[in-house]
Amino acid sequence: MSDTESEGGVPLIDPEYEASLPAKKRKRGDEPDVSADSKKAAKKAKRKEKKKLKLKEIDEDDLDQELGVNHAFERMDSQLLADYINSRTRFYGKDLSSVELEDRIIPARAIKDTSNWSEPRTLDNLAAFLKKQSKDLKPTASKPPGAPHTIVVTASGIRAADTFRSLKSGLPKQGVKNPNVAKLFAKHIKLAEQMEHLKKNKIDFGVGTPERLSALLDQDALSTANLKRIVIDVSYIDQKKRGILDMKELHEPLIRLLLRKEFVDEDGQEGNDLLVFY
Repeated sequence: MSDTESEGGVPLIDPEYEASLPAKKRKRGDEPDVSADSKKAAKKAKRKEKKKLKLKEIDEDDLDQELGVNHAFERMDSQLLADYINSRTRFYGKDLSSVELEDRIIPARAIKDTSNWSEPRTLDNLAAFLKKQSKDLKPTASKPPGAPHTIVVTASGIRAADTFRSLKSGLPKQGVKNPNVAKLFAKHIKLAEQMEHLKKNKIDFGVGTPERLSALLDQDALSTANLKRIVIDVSYIDQKKRGILDMKELHEPLIRLLLRKEFVDEDGQEGNDLLVFY
């Protein structure tokens, strides 16, 4: 997998953050009253968590360099995806506190289960995948502008450009006439140009990278008024067999994007089935 995983492919367990603090001396009789049963239960829970984390390794046989696809995600339902993504968050955030890590957790209910899709998750199949998962990809209304119903998040500008071309050619074959797809990535396109375009034009699909999408949201240029799904290009791997979750510099901005307040309801929870991992 990634260079980072040379440290050990298994995501780390939450560190004991208080262990580095100097221990205070206790007087005899001040020890907390912890029963043997509760100690046993705690040890059992810890062993269970270790075992759970170890199951999140990706099998090397799932990494298809010829197709550029990690097939492991094809078999993951919502809960398995959430477990894997959150384990990577803990792996990269081993210097964070437990509270900080908790704020970066994505719940399973926010993820749409797409394990029923049996075709390879390549760009050639992306349009058909979207049609299958959404059933209806009708154009958005003319107002407000810059408010797509679908946002596709990719690892790089080059990958986003390839994804853009794939949607432009593939969607008409799925019955989506004249798809309005916007380039929302940094490669050869200035932020100001994209802001101007979004504020004046309606779009149905937006394709971009986590940092540029966040920047457009920060500037109120990209609207979530019509948003139905955020599609994450998670199965794609590069020549080094790395995907968007396998590099800290990509994983962290992705998680920050997915947990933005624009995608969270009034109760502070992510919308059900909003996240679609392809």
